[in-house]
Amino acid sequence: MLNLQIACNKKTSLPSKKTIMRWLQGLLPMIVNTTEVTIRLVDEVESYNLNNTYRGKNYPTNVLSFPLINKTLINPNKIDRLLLGDIIICRQLVEREAKQQKKRLESYWAHMVIHGALHLLGYDHTLEVDANNMEQLETKIMQQLGYSDPYLLEKKL
Repeated sequence: MLNLQIACNKKTSLPSKKTIMRWLQGLLPMIVNTTEVTIRLVDEVESYNLNNTYRGKNYPTNVLSFPLINKTLINPNKIDRLLLGDIIICRQLVEREAKQQKKRLESYWAHMVIHGALHLLGYDHTLEVDANNMEQLETKIMQQLGYSDPYLLEKKL
């Protein structure tokens, strides 16, 4: 289940809920129907404020993930749903970075959703070995969804 929040002033060129669900299903095919994720699309000011408040970083960032580790009952039929957490994605940074990196906007949005969701599942890229594992998994998921390797340009350098 996807709780999509759009908190951007400009609402054009944003991925649809249906498209984001397809990306999440590419990542979480086995558990997508028993989990809940909130994805909030924001402008730079909110991204800056969250990054500063929660990470002590004095700049906006493209994606932030806030994992939850508890199970919460959310529907009247008493079906437990695992709340994975929240993903915050900054519209302006995604658009700017996609253009700078000469990537298709849709592909870059998909990459940010997948990257953020992997963080909710416990993946990290602080250590080089963990970064390599996470990048390989992101690449595999992106290619299964029909997109190119999101790290291709970096690998060529």
